[in-house]
Amino acid sequence: MYEVLFSAPYMLPYVDRFKPVFDHYGVKLIVADVKERLTENDLMKYAGDFDGTICGDDAYTEEVLKACTPRLKVLSKWGTGIDSFDKEAAAKYDVKICNTKNAFTLPVADSVMAYILAFARKQPWMDKAMKSGEWKKIMGVSLSECTLGVIGVGNIGKAVLRRAKAFGMKLLGNDIIPIPLDFVIENGIEIVEIDELLSRSDYVSLNCDLNEASWHLINQSTLSKMKPSAVIINTARGHIINENDLIHALESKQIAGASLDVFEEEPLPISSPLLQMDNVMLAPHNCNSSPYGWERVHWNTIKNLLLALNINCDDLDKFQNNL
Repeated sequence: MYEVLFSAPYMLPYVDRFKPVFDHYGVKLIVADVKERLTENDLMKYAGDFDGTICGDDAYTEEVLKACTPRLKVLSKWGTGIDSFDKEAAAKYDVKICNTKNAFTLPVADSVMAYILAFARKQPWMDKAMKSGEWKKIMGVSLSECTLGVIGVGNIGKAVLRRAKAFGMKLLGNDIIPIPLDFVIENGIEIVEIDELLSRSDYVSLNCDLNEASWHLINQSTLSKMKPSAVIINTARGHIINENDLIHALESKQIAGASLDVFEEEPLPISSPLLQMDNVMLAPHNCNSSPYGWERVHWNTIKNLLLALNINCDDLDKFQNNL
């Protein structure tokens, strides 16, 4: 019987629902006590006790992978991002990494547009004023008057740009890899360097992967290039922004606002100044929320695990259709 560490926070509330599936395939679950993710120290407590894992953004560093192998064979990630895994170490210790590509493109792109619309039309602030007894007309703008810059034109970045085009926005794009020319022409996107994108955009959406090139890409220097009226939106990974530099830029009105779904430390500490700022909209790493999307990822994560453990799961569909 295989033993699997079950630590994906989006699946943990439904462990009883999926347990009959794992029982059917001879898989024993080790259910971890986790709120958001397991740290390196957390994982060390389980080292050598499991053959695979269904996980979230757990810290599978080289030290952890070395301690967990040779027994550990697969990291089956719930979702797309695998930046918390040491991929070189996983290859070194023959640990397979699986994920669900293009898992949450549509809900995340919708969330970016929701943030842009909220800032442009000032809906949250008018609602707050009305409920406090003020009849206050706050000036908004039409999106057709605004420029959107997208850093990272992958699946999500493309979906954001397509939505923004429908609102008549001026579109700028930047990526470290070439963006397909047909997409650029079809949607009227101007490809520019980051400095130009930052200086011209009214809204900057971060949709890039977290890697060496994007770590703290947004910092004191890059923030200084943005318009005082600009808003930055991060639905990608927290460490793309140097949070302290962003806080300073917001406090000093160097930029006008921010919408953040991801943070350098999650959950966001209650001591964070971001929680006290009226020009910031926050969410608890929840832009992926979509019943359809989650269900798809639940089952794909299970399937990836079973296949990587060489378990025949040709009959998995019968569970998916009945649970």
